[in-house]
Amino acid sequence: LVGYRYEIESKPIICPHCNGDVFDCGEAQLNTSGLTLLGLDFLNRSVYALVCNRCGRIEWFARQPERR
Repeated sequence: LVGYRYEIESKPIICPHCNGDVFDCGEAQLNTSGLTLLGLDFLNRSVYALVCNRCGRIEWFARQPERR
C-alpha cells in the first residue's frame, strides 16, 4: 500500500494502536435517517477518514488533514 503522512495544526497524526504514521485518506458522508428519508442525503455532513497502512485502524476527522 502507498500512503502518506498527515498532520493537523502542524501536529503529526500517529495511529494510537500501532504508532504507525502512514495513512490512506478518504472522505465519507455521515448519513442521518431523516435526511435520507427525505432524499436529501447531499445535505449530510462529510468527514475525513485516515486508514493506518500498518494495522488498518480508522481515524475520523471533521477537517481535512494536511499531507506532510
